[in-house]
Amino acid sequence: MTTISIIGSGKMSGAIAEVAMRAGANIQIIKRSAASPSAARPGFEYGVMGDELTGDLIVLAVPYGAYPSILEHYRDQLSEKVIIDISNPIDFSTYDELTSPADSSTAAELAKMLPEGAAVVKAFNVNLGDTLTTGTNGTTRTTVLYAGDFADAKVVVAALIEASGMRAVDVGPLTRARELEAMGFLQIIMAAVGKTRYESGFTLLP
Repeated sequence: MTTISIIGSGKMSGAIAEVAMRAGANIQIIKRSAASPSAARPGFEYGVMGDELTGDLIVLAVPYGAYPSILEHYRDQLSEKVIIDISNPIDFSTYDELTSPADSSTAAELAKMLPEGAAVVKAFNVNLGDTLTTGTNGTTRTTVLYAGDFADAKVVVAALIEASGMRAVDVGPLTRARELEAMGFLQIIMAAVGKTRYESGFTLLP
Protein backbone atom coordinates (compact mmCIF):
# COMPACT_ATOMS: atom_id res chain seq x y z
CA MET A 1 0.00 0.00 0.00
CA THR A 2 1.22 3.49 -0.83
CA THR A 3 2.18 5.68 2.11
CA ILE A 4 2.14 9.43 1.59
CA SER A 5 3.25 12.39 3.69
CA ILE A 6 1.78 15.76 2.70
CA ILE A 7 3.66 18.78 4.02
CA GLY A 8 1.23 21.68 4.29
CA SER A 9 -2.34 22.03 5.52
CA GLY A 10 -4.04 24.36 3.03
CA LYS A 11 -6.63 23.68 0.34
CA MET A 12 -4.28 21.82 -1.99
CA SER A 13 -3.07 19.65 0.89
CA GLY A 14 -6.67 18.72 1.63
CA ALA A 15 -7.42 18.06 -2.04
CA ILE A 16 -4.41 15.78 -2.48
CA ALA A 17 -5.27 14.02 0.78
CA GLU A 18 -8.69 13.24 -0.73
CA VAL A 19 -6.96 11.91 -3.85
CA ALA A 20 -4.74 9.69 -1.72
CA MET A 21 -7.73 8.50 0.33
CA ARG A 22 -9.59 7.42 -2.83
CA ALA A 23 -6.44 5.55 -3.87
CA GLY A 24 -6.37 3.68 -0.56
CA ALA A 25 -3.09 5.21 0.64
CA ASN A 26 -2.00 5.70 4.23
CA ILE A 27 -1.89 9.48 4.73
CA GLN A 28 0.15 11.73 7.01
CA ILE A 29 -0.35 15.50 6.97
CA ILE A 30 2.43 17.69 8.40
CA LYS A 31 1.25 21.08 9.66
CA ARG A 32 3.37 24.08 10.61
CA SER A 33 2.17 23.76 14.21
CA ALA A 34 -0.52 21.92 16.11
CA ALA A 35 -2.66 25.08 15.98
CA SER A 36 -2.48 25.40 12.18
CA PRO A 37 -5.88 24.93 10.50
CA SER A 38 -6.30 22.16 7.95
CA ALA A 39 -8.46 21.92 4.83
CA ALA A 40 -8.41 18.12 5.04
CA ARG A 41 -11.30 16.37 6.68
CA PRO A 42 -10.89 14.62 10.06
CA GLY A 43 -9.56 11.09 10.13
CA PHE A 44 -6.06 11.56 8.72
CA GLU A 45 -2.83 11.18 10.68
CA TYR A 46 -1.45 14.60 11.60
CA GLY A 47 2.02 15.73 12.63
CA VAL A 48 3.86 19.01 13.03
CA MET A 49 6.97 20.31 11.32
CA GLY A 50 9.95 18.32 12.52
CA ASP A 51 8.03 15.09 13.15
CA GLU A 52 9.36 12.05 11.29
CA LEU A 53 7.93 11.56 7.81
CA THR A 54 6.13 8.22 7.53
CA GLY A 55 5.44 8.28 3.78
CA ASP A 56 7.50 6.90 0.91
CA LEU A 57 5.83 9.53 -1.29
CA ILE A 58 6.29 13.13 -0.10
CA VAL A 59 4.09 15.99 -1.36
CA LEU A 60 5.26 19.57 -0.82
CA ALA A 61 1.89 21.34 -0.64
CA VAL A 62 3.36 24.71 0.32
CA PRO A 63 4.59 27.77 -1.61
CA TYR A 64 8.00 27.39 -3.21
CA GLY A 65 9.38 30.07 -0.89
CA ALA A 66 8.85 27.69 2.03
CA TYR A 67 11.03 24.94 0.56
CA PRO A 68 14.33 26.03 2.21
CA SER A 69 12.79 25.97 5.70
CA ILE A 70 11.23 22.56 5.04
CA LEU A 71 14.58 21.18 3.91
CA GLU A 72 16.15 22.43 7.15
CA HIS A 73 13.92 19.89 8.90
CA TYR A 74 13.73 17.11 6.35
CA ARG A 75 16.56 17.12 3.82
CA ASP A 76 18.27 14.04 5.24
CA GLN A 77 14.97 12.13 5.35
CA LEU A 78 14.27 12.72 1.66
CA SER A 79 16.99 10.47 0.26
CA GLU A 80 15.43 7.58 -1.71
CA LYS A 81 12.01 9.25 -1.51
CA VAL A 82 9.72 10.38 -4.32
CA ILE A 83 8.99 14.09 -3.85
CA ILE A 84 6.06 15.72 -5.64
CA ASP A 85 6.41 19.44 -6.34
CA ILE A 86 2.98 21.04 -6.89
CA SER A 87 4.03 24.68 -6.71
CA ASN A 88 3.21 27.50 -9.11
CA PRO A 89 5.77 30.26 -8.44
CA ILE A 90 3.57 33.25 -9.21
CA ASP A 91 4.31 36.80 -8.11
CA PHE A 92 0.95 37.31 -6.37
CA SER A 93 1.68 40.99 -5.78
CA THR A 94 1.35 41.64 -9.51
CA TYR A 95 -0.09 38.40 -10.98
CA ASP A 96 2.23 39.20 -13.86
CA GLU A 97 5.04 36.66 -13.96
CA LEU A 98 6.57 33.44 -12.74
CA THR A 99 9.26 33.92 -10.11
CA SER A 100 11.30 30.83 -10.99
CA PRO A 101 14.45 31.33 -13.12
CA ALA A 102 13.69 31.91 -16.80
CA ASP A 103 15.59 28.78 -17.83
CA SER A 104 14.41 26.54 -15.00
CA SER A 105 11.45 25.59 -12.77
CA THR A 106 10.73 25.15 -9.09
CA ALA A 107 10.96 21.38 -9.62
CA ALA A 108 14.42 21.62 -11.18
CA GLU A 109 15.61 24.00 -8.46
CA LEU A 110 14.23 21.68 -5.78
CA ALA A 111 16.08 18.72 -7.31
CA LYS A 112 19.36 20.62 -6.87
CA MET A 113 18.67 21.02 -3.13
CA LEU A 114 17.87 17.39 -2.40
CA PRO A 115 20.21 14.55 -1.37
CA GLU A 116 21.33 11.86 -3.77
CA GLY A 117 18.65 9.28 -4.42
CA ALA A 118 15.70 11.66 -4.12
CA ALA A 119 13.43 11.77 -7.17
CA VAL A 120 11.38 14.89 -7.96
CA VAL A 121 8.15 14.63 -9.93
CA LYS A 122 6.18 17.73 -10.96
CA ALA A 123 2.46 17.03 -10.66
CA PHE A 124 -0.91 18.51 -9.65
CA ASN A 125 0.15 22.14 -10.28
CA VAL A 126 -2.09 22.41 -13.36
CA ASN A 127 -5.08 21.19 -11.32
CA LEU A 128 -7.24 23.46 -9.19
CA GLY A 129 -8.10 21.89 -5.87
CA ASP A 130 -11.81 21.36 -6.51
CA THR A 131 -11.12 19.18 -9.56
CA LEU A 132 -8.85 16.96 -7.47
CA THR A 133 -11.34 16.67 -4.62
CA THR A 134 -14.17 15.60 -6.93
CA GLY A 135 -12.00 13.71 -9.40
CA THR A 136 -13.92 15.31 -12.25
CA ASN A 137 -13.44 18.37 -14.45
CA GLY A 138 -16.79 19.28 -15.92
CA THR A 139 -18.14 16.05 -17.38
CA THR A 140 -14.76 14.31 -17.74
CA ARG A 141 -12.33 12.63 -15.39
CA THR A 142 -9.74 15.01 -14.03
CA THR A 143 -6.45 14.77 -15.94
CA VAL A 144 -3.22 15.15 -13.97
CA LEU A 145 -0.12 16.02 -16.00
CA TYR A 146 3.24 15.04 -14.52
CA ALA A 147 6.93 15.23 -15.42
CA GLY A 148 10.13 13.73 -14.04
CA ASP A 149 13.45 12.12 -14.84
CA PHE A 150 13.08 8.85 -12.90
CA ALA A 151 10.85 6.20 -14.45
CA ASP A 152 10.24 4.32 -11.20
CA ALA A 153 9.17 7.52 -9.43
CA LYS A 154 6.76 8.40 -12.24
CA VAL A 155 5.23 4.93 -12.08
CA VAL A 156 4.46 5.46 -8.38
CA VAL A 157 2.88 8.87 -8.99
CA ALA A 158 0.85 7.64 -11.97
CA ALA A 159 -0.40 4.66 -9.96
CA LEU A 160 -1.62 6.99 -7.19
CA ILE A 161 -3.45 9.19 -9.69
CA GLU A 162 -5.06 6.31 -11.57
CA ALA A 163 -6.03 4.48 -8.36
CA SER A 164 -7.93 7.61 -7.30
CA GLY A 165 -10.05 7.42 -10.44
CA MET A 166 -8.31 10.20 -12.36
CA ARG A 167 -6.30 10.14 -15.58
CA ALA A 168 -2.48 10.40 -15.44
CA VAL A 169 -0.55 11.76 -18.43
CA ASP A 170 3.26 11.72 -18.55
CA VAL A 171 4.48 14.86 -20.34
CA GLY A 172 8.17 13.94 -20.29
CA PRO A 173 11.35 14.73 -18.35
CA LEU A 174 11.65 17.22 -15.51
CA THR A 175 12.59 19.95 -17.99
CA ARG A 176 8.91 19.98 -18.98
CA ALA A 177 8.06 21.28 -15.50
CA ARG A 178 8.70 24.78 -16.85
CA GLU A 179 5.83 24.38 -19.30
CA LEU A 180 3.59 22.89 -16.62
CA GLU A 181 4.27 25.91 -14.40
CA ALA A 182 3.35 28.23 -17.27
CA MET A 183 0.07 26.31 -17.67
CA GLY A 184 -0.61 26.56 -13.95
CA PHE A 185 0.15 30.28 -14.03
CA LEU A 186 -2.27 30.87 -16.91
CA GLN A 187 -5.02 28.83 -15.29
CA ILE A 188 -4.78 30.65 -11.95
CA ILE A 189 -4.75 34.05 -13.65
CA MET A 190 -7.81 33.16 -15.76
CA ALA A 191 -9.72 32.02 -12.69
CA ALA A 192 -8.67 35.11 -10.71
CA VAL A 193 -10.09 37.48 -13.35
CA GLY A 194 -13.28 35.46 -13.82
CA LYS A 195 -12.52 33.98 -17.25
CA THR A 196 -12.91 30.48 -15.83
CA ARG A 197 -14.20 28.96 -12.59
CA TYR A 198 -12.12 27.49 -9.78
CA GLU A 199 -14.26 24.34 -10.10
CA SER A 200 -13.09 23.86 -13.70
CA GLY A 201 -9.76 23.89 -15.49
CA PHE A 202 -7.73 22.53 -18.39
CA THR A 203 -8.27 18.95 -19.40
CA LEU A 204 -7.30 16.55 -22.16
CA LEU A 205 -10.13 14.81 -23.95
CA PRO A 206 -9.70 11.06 -24.49
